[in-house]
Amino acid sequence: MKIGMMSFAHMHAHSYINGLKQIPGVEITGIFDDNPKRGLEVAEKYKTTFYADQDAFLSLEMDAVIICSENNKHKEMVVRAAKAKKHILCEKPIATTIEDAEEMIQACAENSVTLQIAFPVRFSSPIQELKQMIDQGELGEIVAFRTTNRGQNPGGWFIDKEQSGGGAVLDHTVHMVDIMRWYLGKEITEVYAIVDSYFHDIPIDDAGILTLEFEDGVIATHDASWSKFKAYPTWGDVTIEVIGTKQTVRVDTLQEHIRMYTDGKKPLQHSFFGNNMDVELIKDFVDCIAKKRQPSITGYDGLKALEAALAAYKSNKSRKTVKL
Repeated sequence: MKIGMMSFAHMHAHSYINGLKQIPGVEITGIFDDNPKRGLEVAEKYKTTFYADQDAFLSLEMDAVIICSENNKHKEMVVRAAKAKKHILCEKPIATTIEDAEEMIQACAENSVTLQIAFPVRFSSPIQELKQMIDQGELGEIVAFRTTNRGQNPGGWFIDKEQSGGGAVLDHTVHMVDIMRWYLGKEITEVYAIVDSYFHDIPIDDAGILTLEFEDGVIATHDASWSKFKAYPTWGDVTIEVIGTKQTVRVDTLQEHIRMYTDGKKPLQHSFFGNNMDVELIKDFVDCIAKKRQPSITGYDGLKALEAALAAYKSNKSRKTVKL
């Protein structure tokens, strides 16, 4: 299978290409990047070919592409890749607007190509174990969720609203909305949120608290932020607590770590030994193309996660609950 990389604007591109290199039979066809300096550097690092022209890149003989551009460029790249008949793994969020997300989904459907959205948290072993417990009825009826996704401020284009579409709330809400929808099999009907910049002097939000209600009455709270400081032992956290009528179970996806003390700027570091969810995401994408099956995480999943995050901004602006 031949797969190309489209843009290294997002840092996850590095973990995804390393995931590809671990899969037997997968060939990295090349790298397209609209930043020539960055593109040449990563092409040299990963021993492949850099393409400055998107059309020339998409004309290559390859099965799929992985898109890790700035958020506002997702639509253009996905639509063009779909028209070139390439299967697609697109970094989250799927887009910056609902209209763009819908156009992307339609383009992929019309061209009969796979569109999978990069929500690697689904492939965390503890997250999957809890999914099995829920499906087997061990928690009883789900009553509520409590989730967090608190990381560090990535800076750069992430804090430019035109390119990112939103700050920490968009960046760190879509993951956990996806997990809650996956666990429950229900859609969100109401969103209330408080959003602002509390930790950094930046022109975009760095934190938000969301209250969500699902169509069957299940309620949830989500804490999204770029609140971790640079010397924090790891980049942040991803946690979920599921409250059921039989029992409550809490998962911390990064809890499988060894505390390591060293000299330097980060005297305490967490050395993670759990499964690599990014690699498992890439393996799943390759498998879904090879077996011609539906992707585990569809464009529609990406659309519904985006919808909840954008509703949080709307709620904060109006100071009212937004109904979906």
